[in-house]
Amino acid sequence: MRERRLLLTGGWVLSMDAAIGDLRTGDVLVEGERILSVAPHIDATDAERIDARGMIVLPGFVDTHRHTWQSCVRHRYADIDPQIYFAEMLGAKGAAFRPEDVYVATMLGAVSALDGGITTMLDWSHVQNSPDHADAAILGLRDANIRGVFAHGWPLVDGASWMFDSQRRHPDDIRRLRTRYFSSDDQLLTLAMAARGPEMARRAVWLDDLCLARELGIRSSIHMGAYARNASVRAIAQMHEAGVLADDLTFVHCCFSGADEIAMMADAGVSASLGVHCELNAQGIGDIPFDRLLAVGIRPSLSGDTETKCSGDMFTQMRHAFAYYRSWMGGHHSHVQNAPATLSMRDVLEFATVAGARANGLDHKVGSLTPGKQADIIMIRGEDLNLTPVSDAVGAVVLAAHPGNVDSVFVAGRAVKRHGRMVGIDLDVLRQRAVASQHYILELK
Repeated sequence: MRERRLLLTGGWVLSMDAAIGDLRTGDVLVEGERILSVAPHIDATDAERIDARGMIVLPGFVDTHRHTWQSCVRHRYADIDPQIYFAEMLGAKGAAFRPEDVYVATMLGAVSALDGGITTMLDWSHVQNSPDHADAAILGLRDANIRGVFAHGWPLVDGASWMFDSQRRHPDDIRRLRTRYFSSDDQLLTLAMAARGPEMARRAVWLDDLCLARELGIRSSIHMGAYARNASVRAIAQMHEAGVLADDLTFVHCCFSGADEIAMMADAGVSASLGVHCELNAQGIGDIPFDRLLAVGIRPSLSGDTETKCSGDMFTQMRHAFAYYRSWMGGHHSHVQNAPATLSMRDVLEFATVAGARANGLDHKVGSLTPGKQADIIMIRGEDLNLTPVSDAVGAVVLAAHPGNVDSVFVAGRAVKRHGRMVGIDLDVLRQRAVASQHYILELK
């Protein structure tokens, strides 16, 4: 029996697949969970037709680093000394999070990501205070219906022992999670390790953690080079010297990482994740290393990082990335050899889709509208007043669109947002639970 078919008709298609290109007027045929065809016109009389005229149709955005467990404390820390954020969220408040707080925040962050067209998100969950906290985060991703990469971190109870010259191996509970929740590759949720690396743990420990991740067959995401205190650690160089750099790693920020270290990443196929809006707001985090990454051929991915300091939507990340690079290169004339003189809007859209899929290890599944890939698709209303009349679809998405313009979102062929409204989620209940969780968290001493 043939699976259910959907035919998106007459949209301005940005496939992000070089072999297909852009279609000023095009159709996308979906069968079950997968894209079957992308073409100027498709005859499929047995398919349910979705009128995409006036819409920009493109692959769902991919976020590669989000501390989703902090979503109920949005926008609190951008105007405060960053040390207060570390002391509170990674200190006493984080240590007192209940499983309920992790569940609600993770679901809230994932649902709002979907609302803005992010169909895949890596949840960098370093609040693993108990096995129940891990279960709660995974269930929050599941109940949101997002394609999630759950990056399992460490506890914040006795957090200093995990984050400063740590002698503690990664929590062994990750083995249970691998077996219980992630036994199949054919599912929306996958597992990764939110690892600590040389900036936080002793050599024997970070090497052991990396061996554990590779034993489990999962990727590792590691913060690198954020804030001046980490420049002298030269964590990437340490991993290079140990011979463990490989293409199953994603490094986040890299602001104070040396140009030679960035080249080591490129040689080993390591991916990069930049939380541009948050990095711009985080005092002292350092120079966003776009020029150093691009100079050696690393196409960075983008992320919402923590919504305590920034906006999590991908439109904001793209807009800031585009403006930052052009402003930086125009005003500072980067000394980095081979750094491109400018970025194009298509470059930035690629960072938010194709590069993100690659950094999450999912480029075989998502990131472009390619026949055979999963049908993670978004439709943006090009007739909304802030976009109409569209003359350049890429420019409309990167420069001007916002989550309110997202009409429809499909994950694996299933609608999670239609006609501007989320599907199958009781938003009133979610809001109420989020408010209750925020009250509990902010009243913690």
